[in-house]
Amino acid sequence: MDEPKQVYEIADIMELLPHRYPFVLVDRVISLSPGESIEAYKNVTINEPFFQGHFPGEPIMPGVLILEGLAQAAAILAYVTDKDKFGGRLVYFAGLDAVRFRRKVVPGDRLDYRLEVLKRKAKIYKLAGKAFVDGQLASEAVLMATFA
Repeated sequence: MDEPKQVYEIADIMELLPHRYPFVLVDRVISLSPGESIEAYKNVTINEPFFQGHFPGEPIMPGVLILEGLAQAAAILAYVTDKDKFGGRLVYFAGLDAVRFRRKVVPGDRLDYRLEVLKRKAKIYKLAGKAFVDGQLASEAVLMATFA
């Protein structure tokens, strides 16, 4: 079996995720260890459609979209880890626990996602996810995902 790539650029990500503009929230994967962890990021720009209404005069990335970005990074990890077993099936959010928002994410920030697999059983993943900006914790959560 071929060794998985470490770095995934946007074209690779678009092959793995079913999401499309404006809902792709991962720009690049910079490190991936199948079954263990992933590091990825999203460049946050003022051109994001959600900034038109969240909030005029003080653009802030919605917390649910930070969590969605973590979930998309988790899905990439799951696809790469279990592509032979579940290839072609969608990965769905199954739950969130211990969600905390620690700082605002604004245009110009690079949102760094780091996730580690806590538990993997059959088609269920449980992951610890953290999102950082400039090394500062922006958000954290325990995510659950499953293949449909």
